[in-house]
Amino acid sequence: MALQFNFISSMLIILLLTISSAKAQEAGGVGGRGGGDGGVIDVVAKFGAKADEKTDLSKPLLDAWKEACASTSPEKIVIPKGTYFLSTATLDGPCKAPIELQVEGIVKAPADPGAFKEPKWIAFNRIENFKLSGGGVFDGQGTIAYKREGCDKHNFCGSLPINLRFDFLTNAMIQGVTTKDSKQFHVNVLGCKNITFEHFIVSAPGESPNTDGIHIGRSDGVNVLNTEIKTGDDCVSIGDGSKNLVINGVTCGPGHGISIGSLGLFKNEEPVDGVTVKNCTLTNTSNGVRIKSWPGAEPGTCSNIHFEDITVTNVSSPIIIDQKYCPWNKCKINEESKVKLSNISFKNIHGTSALPEAVKIICSATLPCENVELIDIEIMHSGPTGPAVSQCSNVKPKVSGKQNPTACSAPVPANPTSTS
Repeated sequence: MALQFNFISSMLIILLLTISSAKAQEAGGVGGRGGGDGGVIDVVAKFGAKADEKTDLSKPLLDAWKEACASTSPEKIVIPKGTYFLSTATLDGPCKAPIELQVEGIVKAPADPGAFKEPKWIAFNRIENFKLSGGGVFDGQGTIAYKREGCDKHNFCGSLPINLRFDFLTNAMIQGVTTKDSKQFHVNVLGCKNITFEHFIVSAPGESPNTDGIHIGRSDGVNVLNTEIKTGDDCVSIGDGSKNLVINGVTCGPGHGISIGSLGLFKNEEPVDGVTVKNCTLTNTSNGVRIKSWPGAEPGTCSNIHFEDITVTNVSSPIIIDQKYCPWNKCKINEESKVKLSNISFKNIHGTSALPEAVKIICSATLPCENVELIDIEIMHSGPTGPAVSQCSNVKPKVSGKQNPTACSAPVPANPTSTS
């Protein structure tokens, strides 16, 4: 009898605890969408954010982030549909558990470049196990900045805000969101490990200056997958210290192509090692796939770089290694690059070139490129200046498969034109 009573009592206690837990979840997780154990935090419902395009989202977002970051269970912050104004925000870690920011609405930056004290709009810093999702838009409202003078000298542009900064993140997923009309780079990735961009969209006019789509530096294990980039500068730019990168399924154009570099401008640059660019399509871009380094300047290395299965349409310089990179004539053009390039392959690259110079491999005379391969190249050009040509300097590439134009068959001008 005692055994039966204890069993019934235990079952009643479990039932009461279950009902109590369900009510608690309903109160905190649905009605208020509050935080707590694995909850969802709605910045409108809980922290009074307003989708009126004038009330600053900064404090509600930072308050929500503080609560979510302190939770010992995974948390999700939601910015619901609507259009919001956000002056600036830096979301700092470390956090105690995985955290997700689900942006469903449109978030707009101040249009006036003078509103920013630092060259960043939204920054994510020192976070582990982070996800940014939701199908929303980060609108940098860069139109005014594009019209101002100074970018051509590269002085004014560097002080403008970057739409999204990801600094020192580990295990992060950026999925299904859009960055639009940034005043400077759309995305800057620095010091990250294992970060993936998937179904990501970058959108800016072709004439917008210094608006690189995704810039990566000093990071290990970055993936850019099935992403669409339209901008006024490099669609993807890869700086020093980048290793184990995969760029797959990117559509680029307008823009300046997919570029490694520029390298060799600053002291103590770290090696670039292990970059694969595959299954990408470039349309109406000034460059296709490119490696660029400054003449003279500083030493560095770049190795194990593979470009494969690339389609180019009306691209000005589809395949290019440019170790005489010298924009704005701010370099020692008569000196040679000190960046050593090795183990580089261009495989199955096909389409059309806007200019005759479809293949241009200009390497350093003091550090010639080593182990460069050209495999199955088929790039056509038709125009009054003649068919496509292939130019090589200070390199003896290994050639196999179809080669149109014939590899290294054209003379190199005494002063090759630097790419943009």
